[in-house]
Order: sequence, then structure tokens, then C-alpha cells
Amino acid sequence: MSMHAAGGPLIVQSDASVLLDVRHPDAEEARESLARFAELVKRPEDLHTYRITPLSVWNAASSGLTADEMTDDLIAFSRYDVPAGLIDRIATWAGRYGKIRLEADGEELALMADRDLAAELEGLGLLPGPGVPEPDGGLKWRVPPERRGELKRELTKRGFPVLDLAGYRRGGQLEIGLKPLTSSGAPFRLRDYQERAVDLFCREDTGAGGSGVIVLPCGAGKTIVGIAALARLRCEALILTPSVTSVQQWRSELLDKTTLTERDIGVYAGSEREVRPVTIATYSIMTCRSSKAEDYHHMKLFGERDWGLIIYDEVHLLPAPVFRMTADLQAKRRLGLTATLVREDGREEDVFSLIGPKRFDLFWKTLEAKGWIARVTCTEIRVPLDPSAAAEYAAAGQRARIRIAAENPAKLRVVGDLLARHRGQPVLIIGQYLRQLKQMAAAWGVPLVTGETGHEERERLYARFRSGEEPVLIVSKVANLAVDLPDAAVAVQVSGSYGSRQEEAQRIGRIMRPKPGANECWFYTVVTDGTKETEYARRRQLFLTEQGYAYGIMRMPEADGAARTEAAGC
Repeated sequence: MSMHAAGGPLIVQSDASVLLDVRHPDAEEARESLARFAELVKRPEDLHTYRITPLSVWNAASSGLTADEMTDDLIAFSRYDVPAGLIDRIATWAGRYGKIRLEADGEELALMADRDLAAELEGLGLLPGPGVPEPDGGLKWRVPPERRGELKRELTKRGFPVLDLAGYRRGGQLEIGLKPLTSSGAPFRLRDYQERAVDLFCREDTGAGGSGVIVLPCGAGKTIVGIAALARLRCEALILTPSVTSVQQWRSELLDKTTLTERDIGVYAGSEREVRPVTIATYSIMTCRSSKAEDYHHMKLFGERDWGLIIYDEVHLLPAPVFRMTADLQAKRRLGLTATLVREDGREEDVFSLIGPKRFDLFWKTLEAKGWIARVTCTEIRVPLDPSAAAEYAAAGQRARIRIAAENPAKLRVVGDLLARHRGQPVLIIGQYLRQLKQMAAAWGVPLVTGETGHEERERLYARFRSGEEPVLIVSKVANLAVDLPDAAVAVQVSGSYGSRQEEAQRIGRIMRPKPGANECWFYTVVTDGTKETEYARRRQLFLTEQGYAYGIMRMPEADGAARTEAAGC
């Protein structure tokens, strides 16, 4: 095979970075291929930078992609020769996946390594004593069961992923099935990709199933995948979620779509402390303690029943203390659900080693094309800094400047224009800073939901928005996650958490549930031009770029006049 296809959209570099020329006619096809085994790290206007890492290659390998398929894609789309050293590294990284295995060995576990890796593992100093030679030339080490998680995590960090085939405890049995009709009488069945995701997670025939992460966009039914996995395994389950609102949504979905009754489902959040065959808790209660000197009292929930499955909803938000506990729970099946594997703390390796590898994902654009999620138009509106804030901005330090730019008073007029443009459509205004949000709420007489809003009042306002009684709702970052507002068609983001890619993905997910009629929605992000906020916006948009979305750029004039619009790769 030729080592390159002259004139392709990719420029592959020896440091494992890959530049994608988005102006090239084959750029979209190349992006879809590349995103399966590389991570987008920068997106200037015309050249997007991806990086190939051991973790990105291992996740691709766990999904069935081979080293030859990865390098063939690079060669097919590359503008120049693909460095031979990078081809060798991809082969090495991919070749390690599946070569180190944990298997059951009586009351203990056995770590098995193929001949070509055995000597390297011996030299790491992580394994208990010398390995026992195997007939095929490999080595075997006996491992105490309590070291299962720790060993996988440490080996992964050193570049040696472990394929865990040691199996799982069955857990307490649970009579549960999926209903053919929901409580409202509507037909219910899994979509084809949801069925595929459950199949790949369970994989009872191969021994490799039972742990891993399913990656699907908001609105594509991640909760349904979790419920279907539970129905397939028919075991008692602990479900961990990021908020009390999501606890209630899980409970409602379980009652609506499974044969479980209210007696089967416990809520362990807020003031409720019910432990039942299926128990739903929040991350915050699991990590709650009075002082740093105290133990995490509620971690006892992990041992309260014989859980056969633990579901980590929005696994990209999993707190560090729950990671530490998860290292001791490797004999239980573990399912992570998320819209993005990106973690702002860089602990993707811990997700891989302790929850499991990526088992299934779909490009958002693929689901959009099939009508499973709404077609979204993304626009970044760049607003000049209001003269009333210019002097304060000039005199401020770097951190204060970020907030001044985010709270730019000139954004108020822009948001007002967007409300007029989308009058009659359900609009969410989302932001980070309460002073800014309160000003907007007062300006238009619109209700505001923040962390200070009581749970009952929140639910009342959400219900009024869903019914159309409140066509506009302003929400702080409490609404980033697990807020069921399926009719929202427009989201206007006025400020955010610096360059958080996961927050961008979650916020756009608020509006992507399927819509009647044209099945379309609009996502606007309003930033102050010429400030650090535009740089953060570019970083926030990285994840969506990988999914094939593009942001149009609209620049507002200094004074009244026509705005200038341009297209830009997201």
C-alpha cells in the first residue's frame, strides 16, 4: 500500500499529533475516521489539531478497531508520508490491548501476560513476586482479589492496559422486565443502537463484558440503555447520579418502562435514605462529610446490599473519592454513561481502568441524520465590550478580566434580540454568574433557577416551562445535567466555566431531544470579542467539532448597525 495519498486533508506528525485541514473537500470523511482513535485538542479556524495517545488507541481497540485500520486511515487521508515511527507506536499501543489479562484462579486471580510483554512487566516492580512460566512462553502471577482495581489502574498508567476476564458476582437476583407499553400507553421498544450498546456491554459469551462506558449524546436515551442493561442482567443495582433531579428522573423512567414497582426502588438523596433492590443516590451524598478528618459515612451504601450492577450516570463527573471506592468494587459489574469521555481533571485513564473501556459510541451527527436527535444550528456571537466596563477591564487582573468579559452588559441587548427572533419557541438562557442572570431575569420578567432555588420550586418552574406557560427560563449551571426539558428548542449561553468541553456538550444536550415538525433547534453562545472569553469559547467547542458540528460566527458592531456573519469550523 502507498504510504500516502497526495493532497489529503491530514498532516500526520511524528509527535503523534495530526493536523486536519478543514478546507479540504475530504475533511469531513477524514474527521470521522480520525475521531475514532484520536482526540481533538485545538481548533484554530482552518487547521484542527488532534493527538493520538495510548488511551485513545486502547479505547479504539476495545471497540474492535485494529492497528492496521487506524494506520490505513492515516495513510489514506494523509497529505504527506506518515512517519514510520508513529505507525510503529500505534502498532505497539494497540498490540498491548488484550495481551495482559486478569482471569479467575480459584479463590485468587491470575494476571497473564504474553511472552512479548512478560519481561517488561517483570521490570515494573508492580507485581507480587516472580511470574510462573506458562507453556506458551508467557508468565502468570497470582493476584489477591483486593488488588484487582489498584493493579489495573497502576498498569494502565504505565502503559499496559489490562483486559479483565475475571468475571463478576451475580448479585442479588431481581425480577425485572421491560414493558411493551409505557404508563401512558405509548409503545416502547429499544432503538437499534440502544440494543447494540446493551449487547456490547453485557457480552456474556466472551467474558469481556460487564464493565465499560457507553457514550451517547443527551436526548439519545442513555438512561434507557442503563435500564435495559439492568433488565438484561436481572440483578439488584445501585445507580449513582449527579443531582437530586436526575435521581427523580431515573425513578420515573424505571416505573414508566419496567415492571418494577415503587416498593422495589429506593432513593438515597436529600432527606431520603431508602435502600431497596434498586437504589438511586447522588455523588454529592456519597462524598458528604462534616470535615476532612472524617470518613465518608455514606460510602457504606456500596455494601448495603448484594449489588450485581453499579451504574455511574454522567461518569465524566465521578468524584475522586468514588473512584477510590470503585477500585475495591471490581467484582461487581460497572456501567458508565456519559455524553463525553472528556474529564476536565484529566482522569480519563481512571475511567478506563476502574469503570471499564469505551464499549460503544455514536457520532452525534449520525443520530441527527436518522432523526433520533434534533438538527442543531450552532452560532457564536461575538460582542464588543460595553464602554461602561472598559475602564474596569483595563485596570483589572487576569482573573477579574475573565468575569468582567463574561458579565459584559452589552450581552443584554443581544439576548433581547434573540428572544425577539425566537418568540413563540421555548428558550433556555444559561449562565455561570448569578448577578448577570438576575439582571436578565429582572429585565424581561423571566423566572430564574439557581442553586438557591428549592427543589419543589425548581420542579414547579420546570413543569411550567414544559407546559408552555413559561416560554423562557433562565438557569444557572444547576441545569447543565439531567434536566428533562425535552421541548426546549433554543439555548442561549451567556457565560460558562472557562474552557469546559464537557459543559458545552451538556448544555447543547439540553435542546437536542427530538422535536415535532422540522426537528430543529438553535444553540447560541455569546462571548465578548477581543478577550480571553473568545479563546475559552474555542476550547469549549472542541468536543462538538469531533462530532461534526460547525459554529457560525456573528460579530456585533460597536454601535447600532448590521452585524457581520461568517462561517467557521466549530
